[in-house]
Amino acid sequence: MKLIEKFADDVIASGAYKPLDKIYVMNKIRGFVGDEDVDGNEDQPVVAQLVNLAVKRGKIEDGQTEREILNDQLYDLMTPRPSVVNEEFWEKYQQSPDTATNWFYKLMTSNDYVKVAAIKKNIVFDRPTKYGNLEITINLSKPEKDPKAIAAAAHDTKKKYPQCALCMENEGYKGRLGQAARSNHRVIRMMIGGHKWGFQYSPYAYFNEHCIFLDSKHEPMQINQQTLINLVEIEKQLPAYFVGSNADLPIVGGSMLAHEHYQGGRHSFPMMKAEIKKPLHFDEYPDVEAGIVNWPMSDIRLTSANTTELINLGSHIIDVWDHYDDESLSLKAFDGDTRHHTVTPIMHRDGKKFVLDLVLRDNNTSDKYPLGIFHPHEKLWHIKKENIGLIEVMGRAILPARLKDELAEVKKFWLGEANNIADSHFPWAKKIAEKMEINADNVDEIMEQELANVFANVLENAGVFKDDEAGNAGWDRFIAQL
Repeated sequence: MKLIEKFADDVIASGAYKPLDKIYVMNKIRGFVGDEDVDGNEDQPVVAQLVNLAVKRGKIEDGQTEREILNDQLYDLMTPRPSVVNEEFWEKYQQSPDTATNWFYKLMTSNDYVKVAAIKKNIVFDRPTKYGNLEITINLSKPEKDPKAIAAAAHDTKKKYPQCALCMENEGYKGRLGQAARSNHRVIRMMIGGHKWGFQYSPYAYFNEHCIFLDSKHEPMQINQQTLINLVEIEKQLPAYFVGSNADLPIVGGSMLAHEHYQGGRHSFPMMKAEIKKPLHFDEYPDVEAGIVNWPMSDIRLTSANTTELINLGSHIIDVWDHYDDESLSLKAFDGDTRHHTVTPIMHRDGKKFVLDLVLRDNNTSDKYPLGIFHPHEKLWHIKKENIGLIEVMGRAILPARLKDELAEVKKFWLGEANNIADSHFPWAKKIAEKMEINADNVDEIMEQELANVFANVLENAGVFKDDEAGNAGWDRFIAQL
C-alpha cells in the first residue's frame, strides 16, 4: 500500500478520525511530506518513512530537532484532542482507576509520546547487596542534545515559552531548537489539594508507567505539610501507583526544582521492600506504625490507614529535621537564612494502609566534599557523579550512557585483551581483578555485581546517618527530639 494512504488508515483505525475523514487526513499528511504518495517499506515504521520522505523532498531540514517535530506532528493526527482525552479518561475512571490509566498509557505509547522503542535500548538488571536487590539502569534512551539547539541556546536571551518542560503549556506545542516537540502530548487534569494539577506520562520512562504529577502553575518545589496532603490525595485517586517528590533543594533535589511536581508509576522499588530495622513509637499518634528502615539512606517509614495522623506525624518529623543540627556528623540546618535540610517523601499503598517513607536529606558542602557532604564521593564519580534524586533514593540507579562503552573496555582489561580503559576506572578495575578470577564466562556477572556494589556505596554516601556506631548514635539523638 502507498505510504500516505497507509498512515491515513492507521490514523482512522486509532479512533481519532472516522472513515469519512480519510481524504482530509491524507491531505493533512501531504501538507507535512509533499503531495505525491509513494510505496512504503513494510519492514520500517510508517512514520519514520514519512519523516525521511519529508527530508528527501526538502520539506524539513535533515536535523534531529526537525525530525522530532515532524514525527510528533504526524503522531498527533492519531491522538484525540485534550478535551476528548480527558473526557474519556474520567469516564473510564468511573469503572476503576486502573481502567483509566491502562487506557491512557496505551494511548501515550501507541502515539509515540512514550518512546517505547528508545526505552528498550536501556540496560537494566538487578543484583543483590546487603540492602536487598538494587536495580541498575544505564540510560541509553534519551537522545543527546541537538548541537544546533546547544549553539542557539548560547545566544538566546528571550523569555521562554513554555517556561519549562513541565508546564502545561507544552501540551500540543510544536517544539523548536532547545524546546522539545510536544504535538502529541496530552495531560489529564485533576484536582489535588484544592488546586488544578496535571497527570502525564514521562516520554523517556525509567520504570513501568513512569508518570508525572505537575502543578498547573509554574512555581518552585517545596516540601511541607501540603506536600503530604497532596501525596495522600493522589494515592486515594490512583492507589496502584506510588508517588513521591524529589527534595526541594539543590544537590539533593534531582532536577526541575523550578516547577512543583511529583513522580509516580506502577513499580515496586527496592526501598519499598526493605524492612524496618528499628521500630519507633509515638504516643500522640497511636494509629501510626513507625520505624527506621534498613536502607543505606536515612529513611523513617510511617504506615497507617489514618491519613490525618500520618500527615500530622510526617509534618512534625519534617519540621524537626528542617532545624536539626548535629555538628559531630556535619549536619547543619541553616547558614544564616540558607536552608540545608529537607526530605524526599515517597508514598505507596498497602491495601487500606498508606505507607510514607521520609528520607532525610542534607545539602551541605565542605572543602573535602565540594559537591556535597552527603553526595557520591569522588572515588565513585567514575560510575556516578550526578545528584541522587527520587528514583535513585528508592534503589534504582540511573547511570550515564557513557558507561556502556567505558565498561566494555573495563571488561577487556579484566580478560587481558587489548583495551582503552579510562584512567578514571583503572584503580577500581584493578582492585577487582586482584581479588577474583575473571573469565569470559563470569565477566558480565561480575561487572553487574560490582556496579550494584558501587551503587550501594553511592547511597551510603548520601545517607545522613551512616550504618555504623556513630550513625546509630546520631539516629538516637534525632529521634529523641521528635
